[in-house]
Amino acid sequence: MKGYGQLCPVAKAAEVFCERWTALILRDLGAGASRFTELKRGAPLMSRSMLSRRLQELEHEGIIERRPNATARGCTYHLTPAGRAFLPIIEALGEWGRHWSRRDLAAGEVDVSQLLWSMERAVQPDAFGDRRTVMQLEFSDQPGSRRRWWFVNETSEAQLCVKDPGFDVDLYLSVRLRDMVQIWRGDLSLAQAMHSGRLKMHGPLQLKRAVPAWLGAALPRGARGSRYHGWPVPPNFGSREA
Repeated sequence: MKGYGQLCPVAKAAEVFCERWTALILRDLGAGASRFTELKRGAPLMSRSMLSRRLQELEHEGIIERRPNATARGCTYHLTPAGRAFLPIIEALGEWGRHWSRRDLAAGEVDVSQLLWSMERAVQPDAFGDRRTVMQLEFSDQPGSRRRWWFVNETSEAQLCVKDPGFDVDLYLSVRLRDMVQIWRGDLSLAQAMHSGRLKMHGPLQLKRAVPAWLGAALPRGARGSRYHGWPVPPNFGSREA
């Protein structure tokens, strides 16, 4: 890591935190990611070699620790107390980004994979009750293989499926990708999206009424949830591990 050549604590902290990709790695570790592949998925433009390097540097600085994987080969990565101390800073950065970084997203930033990855981690599957509920999400402006996706919601887990999971679909949502990104970021309310026809829902009324709770953390702060870097903070963001 490059240094500033100063004894100032701000400079010393910045030497660790302000390296490129570090904030995103800490963001995802705070949201529950622990495997190398999960961290890579959260920053797809970062090379595998760069991710390995950043993880080694953060371990050397005492920000993360490696643990043997109890169920498979390799290891998992976890925040230390020093690493968890960065999480309020990351959440504050997200708040700043939501309120002050108002430029339109560039074409390359409206990414279906990043959106769905964030949704899978942060939606509230228990919003639909105890029974399995299957939602089909259609991005009406996307080509074939990127057009339809399915969320299988169980009581405690929402599983994203890239192919039809074979269950009856209970609820259909249709929306343009950019509009869904705006809804997820809190830039477009559900009420506005539905009133304008930018979001269409088909299914039983009780399931349609549960969609705001399913999106829960994606609603504006006044309704529910908080944010970091424009993405919802999962309920267990930064919780201490046993």
